[in-house]
Amino acid sequence: MKIALIAPPFIAVPPADYGGTELFIAQLAEGLQKTGIEVVVYTNGESGVSVERRHIYQRSQWPIKQDHYTWLKELHHTSWAVQDAAQTCDVIHLQSAQGLACSRFVDAPMVCTLHGAHDPKLSEFYTHYPDVHYACISEFQCRQETMPRLRTIHHGIDLSQYRLTETKHPYLSFIGRIAPIKGTHLAIEVAKSSGIPLKIAGDIQPMYREYFEAKIKPHLDGNFIEYIGLADLNAKNELLGNSMAMLFPIKWNEPFGLVMVEAMACGTPVLALPGGSVPEIVRDGVSGYVCRSVSQLARRVSNLQTNPMNPRDLRQYVQENFSLERMVAGYAALYEEAQAGRRAKKIA
Repeated sequence: MKIALIAPPFIAVPPADYGGTELFIAQLAEGLQKTGIEVVVYTNGESGVSVERRHIYQRSQWPIKQDHYTWLKELHHTSWAVQDAAQTCDVIHLQSAQGLACSRFVDAPMVCTLHGAHDPKLSEFYTHYPDVHYACISEFQCRQETMPRLRTIHHGIDLSQYRLTETKHPYLSFIGRIAPIKGTHLAIEVAKSSGIPLKIAGDIQPMYREYFEAKIKPHLDGNFIEYIGLADLNAKNELLGNSMAMLFPIKWNEPFGLVMVEAMACGTPVLALPGGSVPEIVRDGVSGYVCRSVSQLARRVSNLQTNPMNPRDLRQYVQENFSLERMVAGYAALYEEAQAGRRAKKIA
């Protein structure tokens, strides 16, 4: 079996720093290939994922300039990739909606992973393509959709890329886009309420520059509240692994939240607000705590000082629930089902 994984053309696979979808694609591609499934990734020319790669755009483009020319660039990339993949691949796996319209013109079965938050207009668009097999990344996300071929496959990570750190330092960590919905300002409140320093890593996109300048920058002192910029894999390992807890004080319905799993893989508990998929990822008392308020988050920080969680237990929790092997097996089964369905349709 040969699978085409079509990534957006804007960020390398794997990403140098920011890019949750691109990290997912890289780990899935290499995981599938290890099981004997042939893979080709359609991406940009800066990508280094260790499978066959094809591209028409050489350079990454980040931050993305949100205009109709960007939309045209992704449509051009995706339509080319679908046409090319249909000639040699058994299943085409999309990561965005643009490619769905191309399913009318090719015979290969299609899978589409839903990476973003629920959007009624997108959901309506999906219903026009009922033959596509859709993969949700959380049960929360799945409950919001109505397509006939729909299932949940949680993200998994390659644990070999994450270091278990058993000795923690007295600071909190935050990794994510510096944006109101990610709750960066709330993480600062938790740090100040608990008296524990905070290290912040993440991307400041142009649309949120004003938020950063008004709500985050005034609190940065390079000591108690520190912004360290973007974090690649090595920086994530150090930042997450050494911290006593990672804060995830989101103010929206998170579709998955891969960084929560990354923190747990490093042996670090997650303290989060309960939006979207969070209760699926964080198990109270096992991998962290789901809290209802900033004050409750601060109290949990204080509790962890005297009653820390066992880092090895957190790592084991990830192995059992969010391993790369588990995710790969889920997608391999989905590809087999999509292929079998197309064969049955032809016979009928």
